[in-house]
Amino acid sequence: MHHNHFKMKKNIIIYGLTAGIVVTTLMLLNVHSLSYRDGKFDYDRGLVIGYATMLIAFSLVYVGIHNYRNKYNNGVISFGKAFKIGILIVLIASTIYVAAWLVDYYYFSTDFMDKYSTAMLDKLKASGASQPEIDKQAKEMADFAVLFKNPFFTAIMTYAEILPVGLVVALISALILKRKGVKN
Repeated sequence: MHHNHFKMKKNIIIYGLTAGIVVTTLMLLNVHSLSYRDGKFDYDRGLVIGYATMLIAFSLVYVGIHNYRNKYNNGVISFGKAFKIGILIVLIASTIYVAAWLVDYYYFSTDFMDKYSTAMLDKLKASGASQPEIDKQAKEMADFAVLFKNPFFTAIMTYAEILPVGLVVALISALILKRKGVKN
């Protein structure tokens, strides 16, 4: 039994690290090249690509649970155990993603918030918003930029972006993969 627990941990770590490396690599590619159009960062495109990359990386949650069930658990797994494995893989991957974004944000993409604010305000102006609306949005963006100077806040916001996606994938994977043993 204890041997199996070690295998479960090893399985979680391998898939968690792999998913973390995949989602981080794709996120950095997205931020630094994929979502640029005419030399400018396209935030709508960035968002779509961002969530797509999370889903690609989190497909490893399904693979990780499946691998554990079939390789180490005789093809049997409860929903609870499958979900636990899924969540742990998601937590490892998300933590790598958050750490990488903090490093990138504070050392390489230091003008990200300024560019983001400008892009949002330009979009608002283009949609024909009134000056008071634009001023209100500008103030909110400025307040937000101040909050983002705090790495703890930035980390929380980044987890809030990736964790829900991972939880949904873990839930769906656990529902699909749960399988009871054959009763004698």
